Amino acid sequence: MGTALLITAVLVLAVGTAVNGCPPSDRAALLAFKAALHEPYLGIFKSWTGADCCKKWYGISCDPTTKRVADINLRGESEDKIFLKAHRPGYMNGTISPAICKLTRLSSVIIADWKGISGIIPPCITSLPFLRILDLIGNQISGEIPYDIGKLSRLTVLNIADNRITGRMPRSIANLSSLMHLDLRNNLISGTIPINFGKLRMLSRALLSGNRIYGPIPYTISYIYRLSDLDLSLNRISGSVPESLGRMAVLATLNLDGNMITGKLPATLMNSSISILNLSRNAIEGNIPDVFGPRSYFMMMDLSYNNLKGPIPKSIASASYIGHLDLSHNHLCGAIPAGSWFEHLEAASFLNNDCLCGKPLKSC
Repeated sequence: MGTALLITAVLVLAVGTAVNGCPPSDRAALLAFKAALHEPYLGIFKSWTGADCCKKWYGISCDPTTKRVADINLRGESEDKIFLKAHRPGYMNGTISPAICKLTRLSSVIIADWKGISGIIPPCITSLPFLRILDLIGNQISGEIPYDIGKLSRLTVLNIADNRITGRMPRSIANLSSLMHLDLRNNLISGTIPINFGKLRMLSRALLSGNRIYGPIPYTISYIYRLSDLDLSLNRISGSVPESLGRMAVLATLNLDGNMITGKLPATLMNSSISILNLSRNAIEGNIPDVFGPRSYFMMMDLSYNNLKGPIPKSIASASYIGHLDLSHNHLCGAIPAGSWFEHLEAASFLNNDCLCGKPLKSC
């Protein structure tokens, strides 16, 4: 009887230990992940000791019920006391080990701003069914976006900006039905924007600037009714600006500068919810539409370095507000309209046109 009680006590203790600490398989996966990285200055991995990876392992959080690893949060630019004490941002090199994919209950992976982490995004990352955040900004990661990225049906944030990602945006990216924030800025991504991009109905920010993306702006983008910030600047986008962008209910920022966009300026943009509009350094032609009105409220409107001609429309004086206006380096001609908010504008806003005149330039 004593032996039976002893066995029972040992079993209870074993079960209790399993529930109270992270599973050995999760601990082993984290140690394999750590082994592929080298962090020489801050010693953030010194806390990764002991049997329980849920207990005071820097940057690791676990589900309180299952004790499975739920979050990896490692930022090289942080206000954590480790960084403040060292008086420096972090630096880490190495690669992201596929061992991370053995952490099957991961909800967020943030391995950001380490400057030296290279290699590829492990393709197996798309097998993590609970992943909501993938943030790898500010490294040297190369290779392509996994072709089946669309399998991550719970993903709300995909941020791989400021890396060396190549290849095209996979068509499956449009299957990320929960995606709200997409940031691919400053990579080497090429190809066209997938025509099915408009399926991303939950998307509020699409930041794709500083790549090698070419081809037209898909009209399907206007189907994304939650989209408030669209940045396609500094790419090789061609074709015209879809009129439908000006009819989007909440689009507030539209940056298309530094592309190869042609065609005319859609009248819809002048009377929309857009408050920051940058179309500079393209090849847009024709007149500025004379459709401004009380709904026209621009914190910034930059149409410089295009092929716009004709007069500055008189209706621009009826806009509710225009904070910064740049119409320089076009072929505009005629009198600059008078308007209360025009008074703060400098001559630089109108320079290098064919024959503009009036305040703040020389009188007509």
